[in-house]
This record gives sequence, structure tokens and C-alpha cells, in this order.
Amino acid sequence: MKTVKDYIRTIVDFPHEGILFRDVTTLFADPRGFRMAVDQMLHPYAGQRIDVVVGLEARGFILGGAIAHQLGTGFVPIRKKGKLPGTTISQHYKLEYGEAIVEVHDDAIQAGQRVLIVDDLLATGGTAEAGISLVERLGGVIVGCAFIVDLPDLGGRQRLEAMGMEVHALCAFEGL
Repeated sequence: MKTVKDYIRTIVDFPHEGILFRDVTTLFADPRGFRMAVDQMLHPYAGQRIDVVVGLEARGFILGGAIAHQLGTGFVPIRKKGKLPGTTISQHYKLEYGEAIVEVHDDAIQAGQRVLIVDDLLATGGTAEAGISLVERLGGVIVGCAFIVDLPDLGGRQRLEAMGMEVHALCAFEGL
């Protein structure tokens, strides 16, 4: 029987030499694999109240939309700077390949709403930490952070757990 990890392919030297890119598009393309991933990402939160799912740009949108649908909740995207049309708040952060800024609409999350943050991959934790900051600045309460892949050698899980976050990942790959 296949696991989620079996659906993920590795692309060598992308986007830079020496990087082993964990490509989840092969997982998304397979109906059984995709359903398995969504179901397994939801499992740790069964029975908990979740008011909104936040997806981190861009593959977190695919997962977040599917998970929000399953939970019957709303979905909020956290996007790269300049992509949202309304009034936003922003957060600068460092990621494994450089620096970036993400934004969320300033009215997307109400104070006290319970939020699940979702993305495909946890590497250094920079993007997730920026998302957490934005949600908390709006008064949201983070229930957890769910990922398909954890790259433990890059320290993202430890970074988020040091912030008091509950982190769930479906599989891990060693190395960069």
C-alpha cells in the first residue's frame, strides 16, 4: 500500500545546484494520493473547533482549500506582497533561498477565531513563522500547523515548536 511519501518525487538541483526539491505536484495529480494527504492532514484535528484554514502561498492554497471544504470552514490565503486587492498587513521574513514579504487582508481573520495553518513543505520555517505572525496580529488563535513534508535538517519544526506551535507533518525527507 502506498504512503503519501511514495507519491512525492525528488528533483535534483532545483531551484539551485545541490538542492533536492521535493515535488508534491505528483501527489496532487493522483486522486488517491491527494485524498490521502488531505485526510491525513485533517486527522490530528478531528473533534477540534477550527474556524478558518489559512493557506500559505502557493501550494498551501491547494491544500488549504481542500481542507477548509472538508471542515466546512472558510479559507484565507496568505500571499506574496502586492497580490491581494484590499487593505493588508505584511510580514517580512527570510526563507531558504532569500527574503520575501507576505500579506493578508486586514479583515480576513477575526479576534478569537481558531486557525489551522497549512502548507506543503516545512523547511526553515520562515514562511510559516511569517504566517503565524500575521494571524496572531489579527487576533487569531493558532490551533496547529500542518504540512505534507518536513525537512528536519533545516530546523523549521524546532523553530515553530519553540514558538509554542503544534506541528504535524505527514512525512520527512533527510537532507536539503
